[in-house]
Amino acid sequence: MAATVVCASGNVEVVCESVRVTPAAKAPVCVLGTGLIGGSLLRAAVAAGYDAWGYNRSAAGAHAARADGFDVTEDLPATLTRAAAADALIVIAVPMPAVEHMVSSIAAFASHCALTDVVSVKAPVAAAVRAQGLSARYVGGHPMAGTSESGWAATDSDLFRGAVWAVGVDEGTHVDPWTRVVRLAIDCGSVVVPVLADEHDRAVARISHLPHVLAEALAAAGAAGGDLALGLAAGSFRDGTRVAATAPALVRAICEPNSAAILEVLEETLTVLGAARDSLRAQNSLADLVEAGHDARARYETTQRWEVTDVRPGDHNWLRNLRDAGLRGGVITRLD
Repeated sequence: MAATVVCASGNVEVVCESVRVTPAAKAPVCVLGTGLIGGSLLRAAVAAGYDAWGYNRSAAGAHAARADGFDVTEDLPATLTRAAAADALIVIAVPMPAVEHMVSSIAAFASHCALTDVVSVKAPVAAAVRAQGLSARYVGGHPMAGTSESGWAATDSDLFRGAVWAVGVDEGTHVDPWTRVVRLAIDCGSVVVPVLADEHDRAVARISHLPHVLAEALAAAGAAGGDLALGLAAGSFRDGTRVAATAPALVRAICEPNSAAILEVLEETLTVLGAARDSLRAQNSLADLVEAGHDARARYETTQRWEVTDVRPGDHNWLRNLRDAGLRGGVITRLD
């Protein structure tokens, strides 16, 4: 049954109908990696009423989680064996360099479990899953949330509230694991954007990975001005370099697996900056860049999300229809 909801975007509210999915009990959740994203997901899942537990490679990280009352161990085989027995949804929440090991372990101990991830790039994760023969139970995921901090101490059960959560609708995706992933994302407070892995990676290269690269460059440029420049720095420098405070190893783990898409958008951006340099040199003007940037920011501020209507998962062309809706700004905010 479809239910009417109110969807907000900026200052605009749209009354619409939700995607229709058969209700189901909350399946257990097993989170592999309890850093900022995985640990926040574990907190959010428990707060939403899920039976949830986790694994963390670092004994110190696992101990910190247990000290806060969460069921986290550094024993990966035991964690996955428990997931297999409970038919849990397994969430891979480790940096991309560690994904292959996680997927291999899942294949060995919990190959029949539904599987998702929260890694910032999707195609390489899907390839690792495919190499282990787990594609039939896998649905890619990526919550667009985070801070410059890391580790269990930075975790927050409200981290995903109001955030966008990309969920894969690639060919071969099955209804049951897809529904579990979408339900978890919504229960954590997010809205879901259906997307293909390759299209996700090209998009986040523009709005997530390139900002990391530019923030690093801006921070380095400011520091090159010495103590005077840094002493005069205020809001625009602080906001523009916020993500440069992220641990360098984590930035590399986020960006480098998406290098092809980043290179494409970086070349495009260098062309834009080169044109601005030439205009400034020849005409003492930054008009073209400033006006284009202002218009783009205004478009971002006024972009409207709308609820996907009358797509029943499992029906003919449901994946393609959801993908097309996601490309046009469609979101899912509830499951009936």
